[in-house]
Amino acid sequence: APADHPRQLLLGHSDTVWDVGTLQTMPCVIEDGKMRGPGVYDMKAGLAQMIFALRALRDLRLTPAVAPLVFVNSDEEIGSFESGSHIARLARQVARVLVLEPSLEPGGKLKTARKGVGDFVITVHGRAAHAGLEPEKGISAILEMARLIPQLDAMNDWERGVSVNVGLLSGGVRSNVIAPISQATVDVRIPTQADAERVTAKIRGLCPSRAGISLDIEGGINRMPLERTPRNRQLWHLARDLGRLLGLQLEQGAAGGGSDGNITSPYTATLDGLGAVGDGAHATHEFVYLDKMVERAALLALLILTEPPTN
Repeated sequence: APADHPRQLLLGHSDTVWDVGTLQTMPCVIEDGKMRGPGVYDMKAGLAQMIFALRALRDLRLTPAVAPLVFVNSDEEIGSFESGSHIARLARQVARVLVLEPSLEPGGKLKTARKGVGDFVITVHGRAAHAGLEPEKGISAILEMARLIPQLDAMNDWERGVSVNVGLLSGGVRSNVIAPISQATVDVRIPTQADAERVTAKIRGLCPSRAGISLDIEGGINRMPLERTPRNRQLWHLARDLGRLLGLQLEQGAAGGGSDGNITSPYTATLDGLGAVGDGAHATHEFVYLDKMVERAALLALLILTEPPTN
């Protein structure tokens, strides 16, 4: 298509969480209408559905009014740190984004909301001293971190869907030394951009409790939330209505983890979870329903064919 022709982005990733060699102990197996294996659900089946949807349109000589552009990255499972800027650039140029991540397990709901994800690293610097000879000259970074952790925990608001988790903690150099350093890694999940800004401000606003202590706070929200904005809702309604033409009663749901759809949603209409129906992402029982792959490939083909609204 010409460069100025409207486009739609089909988005997926080729990497999995599984180590090389996993197939030796977790081989791909097809039985009872299911396919099992590492990465089949997240998200090899979604890539297959995308390929077959596009192939069907080609074989039927059906040309979408909005040209499909395919982007498949290989670093999604580790945060899309290399590809994220390219995804954002493409999102600014397209009319909509269709994300082939798996549907919500196990019922197959499309993902119309995803929490944003952030990582913060908080480093406390104190003052070392001999714990036996002159402990009063030391300032314990571990003790200061112990004062900060309850403040971080108080930022949780599970009813709103906000979680702040101190997942990694380290500190000190020896048991007989007043700890000069302590470090915490904090995982943050938030449902809205407003929550992201509020929690970020609170974390960056943490202060030392006494003189002689300094704090370094690094990191931030690396994937903003995928929210149910008007344009995202409009795209979901289109998918739901097209599903009815196929005899599908589609439902929507929210996911706690992020995807590359979080990157695109601030820029254009985004619908996630259009990939496989199954269960067990990142787990040894990972599988997809084979018959559902045909249904979801047909749904994707219809979505690709349907021109987005111009408003």
